[in-house]
Amino acid sequence: MDIDLVNEEHQEFRNHLATVTKEGKRKWIFPKKPSGRFHNARIVVSIILLAFLIFAPFIKVNGHPFMLLDFPNRSFILFSVPFGPHDFILFALAMITLIVFIILFTVIFGRIFCGWACPQTVFMEMVFRKIEYWIEGDAREQIKLKNAPWTIKKFFKKGLKHAIFFGISFFISNIFLSYIIGMDKLIDIVTDPPSEHLGGLFAITVFSGVFYFIFSYFREQVCTIVCPYGRLQGVLLDQDSIVIAYDYKRGEPRRKLKKGDDFSSRGDCIDCHLCVDVCPTGIDIRNGIQLECVNCTACIDACDSIMDKINRPRGLVRYASLKNIENKAKFKFTPRMTLYTVILVILVSILTTLLINRSDYVITILRTRGTLFQEQPDGKISNLYDLNIVNKTFNPAEINMRLGNLAGEIKLIGGDLKLAPQEIKEMKFMVSINKDQITKMNTPIQFEVYQGDKLIKSINTTFLGPVEKK
Repeated sequence: MDIDLVNEEHQEFRNHLATVTKEGKRKWIFPKKPSGRFHNARIVVSIILLAFLIFAPFIKVNGHPFMLLDFPNRSFILFSVPFGPHDFILFALAMITLIVFIILFTVIFGRIFCGWACPQTVFMEMVFRKIEYWIEGDAREQIKLKNAPWTIKKFFKKGLKHAIFFGISFFISNIFLSYIIGMDKLIDIVTDPPSEHLGGLFAITVFSGVFYFIFSYFREQVCTIVCPYGRLQGVLLDQDSIVIAYDYKRGEPRRKLKKGDDFSSRGDCIDCHLCVDVCPTGIDIRNGIQLECVNCTACIDACDSIMDKINRPRGLVRYASLKNIENKAKFKFTPRMTLYTVILVILVSILTTLLINRSDYVITILRTRGTLFQEQPDGKISNLYDLNIVNKTFNPAEINMRLGNLAGEIKLIGGDLKLAPQEIKEMKFMVSINKDQITKMNTPIQFEVYQGDKLIKSINTTFLGPVEKK
C-alpha cells in the first residue's frame, strides 16, 4: 500500500472530535473502569485535594477563616493572610507569576495538571464516575443498561444515580459558597428557615443545577470544547515536553497476538484496544498528542497490565518526550525552558520580597499642597498635613501619632484614628511647634505612628516656617 495513503488515513482522526459522530451527533463515552499504580496514586492525590477543599472553610486562625474569597466585598484571606483592594499590585503580580508557572509547567510536563489536580477531572473521575461504576457497573453493563427498555430496575438505577449526582452537586455548591461568605454565615443560612433566604436558595439551586449538568451530561466536553488549556498545547509543547505518549518505535507494526508470535518480527502492541476503552475522552493514544488527552494515565495502567500478561516490558505507553521515543534522548532543559525558569524565579523573588515586607498598615503623611505655615496667637507656628492610612487586617485598630524629633502638638481635624477592618481613612491634621525650634525654612520633622503601644511606622517629612534674619 502507498505509504502516503497510509499516513493520510492515520491522520484522519485529527479532522474530528472523538466524542462526535460524522453526522455531528454526540458520541457518548463509556470508559472502562481504570486500575493500576498510577490510578491508585491519583486516588491518593484526589483524596488530599478533596479533603482540603471540604475542610479548609472550617479552619480558623485567630478567629478568622483560613481561606476566604469574598469577591463581592473584595476581601480575601489566603492561608490566613488577609488581602484587600489595596493589595491589587500583589494580586496582579501573583496572577502573572501563576500564568508563567503554568506556561513553564506545561512546556516541561504537558497537561499533567489536568489529569492529577484539575477540579473537573478530580470530581468527574474520582467522585461521579466512581458512583456510576458502583450503581450501573463497568462500561459493558452501562451500555447494556442504556440500550435496555425502561423497567423498574433501570428506572431505580438511573433515578438513584441522578439523585446522588444532584445531592453531591448541591453539597459542592455549598462548599464553594462557604469560601465566598464564610462557613459561619453558611451555617446560619442552612439552619435558618428557607423562607428567610429564598433568593439565596434559588441561586444555590441554580448553581447546583449547573454542576449537575456538567457532571451528569456535559462531562468530557468541558475539557475538549470549553477549556482553553488544551488548545495551548499547540504553542507550548515541543519535542522535549514530557507527555503521555505511545512508543511507536517499539509498538509498531501492531497486530493481534497469535500463538507462537515472535516479537522480534513485530511490535509489542497487540492491538487489544484497551488503552482506548479506558480513555475518559475516547481517544486512541497511539495516534499521538491530541487536544482531547488530559494526561489521566488510564492508558498507561491499561497497557502495563497487558504487557505484564504477555511478558513484555512495561512502558509501551508512558510519560516521555517525543525526542525520547524517537532517538532515546534523555530529558534536558532547553533554552526556552531556561528562559521561562529565570523569569519565574525573578517573579517569585519579587512576590516573596513584597509579601515578607508587607505590613499590616499603609501610612502616608504629606504636607497639604498649596498651604503655607500659619502663625498662631500663642506664638507658635503650625502646618497642615494630609494623612492616608489603610488597615489591612481583619481587626479594628486605634492609631495614635507622636512627634519624634520635635516638641509640639498634633490636632486631628474632623475625626479620630479608629479604623474598622480593611478600612481606608483619609483626614487632615495640624502640627504646632514653638518658633525657637525652627532652624530653617524646611525643618525636618518625624512622625511616629503607634497602634496601641507598638510603633508601626516612622515617617520623615518637613515643617515649613519663617526664619528670622540675623
